[in-house]
Amino acid sequence: QVQPVESGGGLVQAGDSLRLSCVLSGLARTSFSSYSMGWFRQAPGKEREFVAGISSDAGKEEMAEAVKGRFIISRDNIWRTAYLQMNSLKPEDTANYYCAAAFHQGVPTSENEYDYWGRGTQVTVSS
Repeated sequence: QVQPVESGGGLVQAGDSLRLSCVLSGLARTSFSSYSMGWFRQAPGKEREFVAGISSDAGKEEMAEAVKGRFIISRDNIWRTAYLQMNSLKPEDTANYYCAAAFHQGVPTSENEYDYWGRGTQVTVSS
């Protein structure tokens, strides 16, 4: 069974950095390169929102306006892993961060375009 597994969340102070990782388990190594990867987040009392996405060949990226210039998305197709480097973190970045995989050539930004979802990793940024 294909399953994204996130790690790397934690409690940090404003201005700090964190790197989230997402391993797509249950796939052959060569199959990972067929999936676009995305990161979403959900803060308490709010809807889940798109944060960043990267195409299957890493040739395209999409970033939410709120994180442009601070977050970087990348992937390693050999290790079947996607990353979200989060710099200059702000209290408003506090949320549960979800990784998702889409059998897609572009970079989906809508939840319903993703096929597989992780359980999330909590990021808390104190002021």
